[in-house]
Amino acid sequence: MTSTENVHEHEIRKFGALADRWWDPDGEFKTLHAVNPLRIQFIRSFAELPGKRVVDVGCGGGILSEGLARAGAHVIGIDLAEELLEVAKTHATQNGIELDYRQISAEALAEEEPGGFDVVTCMEMLEHVPEPASVVRACAKLVKPGGRVFFSTLNRKLKAYLLAIVGAEYLLNMIPKGTHDYATFIKPSELSRWARESGLELVGMEGIAYNPITRQFSLSRDLDVNYLAAFSSPED
Repeated sequence: MTSTENVHEHEIRKFGALADRWWDPDGEFKTLHAVNPLRIQFIRSFAELPGKRVVDVGCGGGILSEGLARAGAHVIGIDLAEELLEVAKTHATQNGIELDYRQISAEALAEEEPGGFDVVTCMEMLEHVPEPASVVRACAKLVKPGGRVFFSTLNRKLKAYLLAIVGAEYLLNMIPKGTHDYATFIKPSELSRWARESGLELVGMEGIAYNPITRQFSLSRDLDVNYLAAFSSPED
């Protein structure tokens, strides 16, 4: 990893330090485990996965990558945190799941394999890098014509600050304190503009809602906090 990579070193250290607890469904990342079925559901509503080549950008410890592989996709998970990739590799091996992991940035992989993937996913990552638009451009370059690109991130609205930071981090202890920085949250209009400038077309967007009484997550029309977005790459 070089100093020119589009990465905050403190973010890599922050998440890497928690690597050994990534796969604990009741641990610090229980929320990722809880929302993963919804992420897969959203992706499958816009893209076929069986037999498709998929890259999971910012894969972390591999929760989404494994879900995509279980759905029949040929998956490569990429991340810059070595500790997380080791955890991801170990968990996949222990559970007999075939997928590949690489320590490489989206931008570098896009130079190596432009148009190399049917589906590109980038979940809960854009708000953690210095230049999110650069990642969007890289994802657009990675996908083949007619393919799909998926993002999830947090909306820069007061409601997101209150629920995702004050509520989820400090009151409900749903995610580790300090996970998010409100200033880095991304409005849907900003994400859509970066994608459009990269040649992608928006095909769908949904929010993720949380019911504190039932402790269940669901897809929602409300984009004020967490939201998922699907884009297509035009056919040649």
